[in-house]
Amino acid sequence: MTLSKDPLLQPYQLKHLTLKNRIMSTAHEPAYSEDGMPKDRYRLYHVEKAKGGIALTMTAGSAIVSEDSPPAFGNLYAYSDEIVPWLKKIADDCHEHGAAVMIQLTHLGRRTGWNKGDWLPVLSASAVREAAHRSFPKEIEEWDIERIVGDYASAAQRMQAAGLDGIEIEAYGHLLDSFWSPATNHRDDEYGGSLENRMRFSNMVLDAVRKAVGPDFIVGTRMVCDEQWDIGLSKEEGIEIARRFVASGKVDFLNIIRGHIDHDAHLTNVIPIQGMPSSPHLDFAGEVRAATKFPVFHAARIADVATARHAIAEGKLDMVGMTRAHIADPHIVRKIIEGREGQIRPCVGATYCLDRIYEGGGALCIHNAATGREATIPHVISKTTGPIRKAVVVGAGPAGLEAARVLAERGHSVEVLEATGEAGGQILLAARNPRRREMIGIVDWRLSELERLGVPIHYNVFAEASDILERNADLVVVATGGIAQNPVLEAGDDLVVSSWDIIAGAIRPEGPVLLYDDNGAHTGMTAAEMIAATGTELEIVSPERMFAPEIGGMNHVPYAKAFAEKNVRVTINTRLKSVRREGNHLVAVLGSDFSEAAFAERRVGQVVVEHGTLPMADLYLELKPMSRNLGAVDYKALIRQENPIRIRNREGQFDLLRVGDAVASRNIHAGIYDGLRYGMLF
Repeated sequence: MTLSKDPLLQPYQLKHLTLKNRIMSTAHEPAYSEDGMPKDRYRLYHVEKAKGGIALTMTAGSAIVSEDSPPAFGNLYAYSDEIVPWLKKIADDCHEHGAAVMIQLTHLGRRTGWNKGDWLPVLSASAVREAAHRSFPKEIEEWDIERIVGDYASAAQRMQAAGLDGIEIEAYGHLLDSFWSPATNHRDDEYGGSLENRMRFSNMVLDAVRKAVGPDFIVGTRMVCDEQWDIGLSKEEGIEIARRFVASGKVDFLNIIRGHIDHDAHLTNVIPIQGMPSSPHLDFAGEVRAATKFPVFHAARIADVATARHAIAEGKLDMVGMTRAHIADPHIVRKIIEGREGQIRPCVGATYCLDRIYEGGGALCIHNAATGREATIPHVISKTTGPIRKAVVVGAGPAGLEAARVLAERGHSVEVLEATGEAGGQILLAARNPRRREMIGIVDWRLSELERLGVPIHYNVFAEASDILERNADLVVVATGGIAQNPVLEAGDDLVVSSWDIIAGAIRPEGPVLLYDDNGAHTGMTAAEMIAATGTELEIVSPERMFAPEIGGMNHVPYAKAFAEKNVRVTINTRLKSVRREGNHLVAVLGSDFSEAAFAERRVGQVVVEHGTLPMADLYLELKPMSRNLGAVDYKALIRQENPIRIRNREGQFDLLRVGDAVASRNIHAGIYDGLRYGMLF
């Protein structure tokens, strides 16, 4: 397909605004704000997408219009005049690269907590609790409605003053659509009952906004058109609301959502994660477009260019949202234009980004460590201006592959030594869970990049010091990873098996199984899910106050679903003390960190343990005395993005680094961040 005929690269006319292609990033809150303001980190995140060729980036998710809408996700303060110059700088910088900038406005309603912000009561159409944020809302009163309508209008004027190209009013899971849904609107006044009454508040908001910004400023809405809920807003009523908005002339586009989000389990149906269907609501968005004959935007796990192209070519959408895909690679459009689609870093659906947001951290991509760090880490690696190094990377897990990729992009001579016959390290284990097979994309993309860069990988080489010395390397990166370790037990260390043994298929489950996990990450839960899938009786035991605390709410959902369906017993606040053999069975002795008197025993067929990894550091320790820096790293220099190597041994033959789990048990993102930030300093 020639670029001139590529549906994704065709311009789109939205009122007076020409969007240069059909790809956008929909509103989401990366939680990069500072004091409710979109300062430099926030700005650079959006500017990077503009540099990458995107047509429209929608900021905020959402910006709050009223003080009594406490920020739940690091939300921007659209109610403050202080936000105007910050947004103007974002708009100006993105406009320089030809990208349009809009912002999503909302009152969060019950989708927040009263014990945040100024500790004001949260609101909803009726006093119906939201499970996700544990909030008991006050039923909104007439005086609340009056002031919030004014707040929307004032916020819209600020966005116009900032030079943004438009606004999007949010209406799914927040205040406005709480009036639409029978699940949350139990009123018997003029705001309840008929659809006309339930739309009254949102129409008041739109009227006030239009009066404030005039007829020419672009105003759209991101709205739910079907809650897929037996007690909620039906498809028929949702599409009718969309029709009425279109007929009113008050909106310029519809951004379509399907589902409801009052609980984590429901949220993942709206925003699917790995192992769930791709683009599950695309056809529905196309139905809304056909019913309204109006500009329709949509995003829900449209992660690949082929699906996005199909959405536009088949007339299902006018603008296609590739939001998480742009967290993984903000330069998608540029790579399409330049004929480099094969180099697009894939979104693997891990949803590490959103889980961090919902757990109170900033959005980070599981395998693009530059996202959110644009001030110090480039997305495009430049060639070194210093000497060309001869580098050997030992280990082809995620940290080693990333280090090799970045060093090669810098122009260095790189080769990789891998002890096994396959690259991937612990990702190979993760991908053995059928639901998480997409994780292998992290490895496949890097292997493709290393092939493009001419980096050889030598497999089945269990590297020793002699292998390094014979290559005359002057930079050695040890990325040997870790190996499963057992928790400290009073007795029975030789009677347990590791979660790795189960995942790899080296040991079959023998029920009943007790799986003890005091690491709380994906590995233990993956083993548990795979055990449960066999139908084996299983109990998960954790010393934490919740199981798998290192896994965010969205990734918690499929594990919890699997455990519920297979009747897996989950026991928290309990520690495995010891294991002993009695006949053909094992006895697991359990205790509690909260009481020395607590005692229980389980008679089981197998005890599986998960306690993270122990660094495979033998090679590193062997190489240390031969290195110039004796393995030492200047962390202050590293943080400043300066060469962190200091000469401590002038007789040394090479600089020595270690990265990823070869240092300590961490996660995929940490290993890739190590590989990237060390690699770019040489």
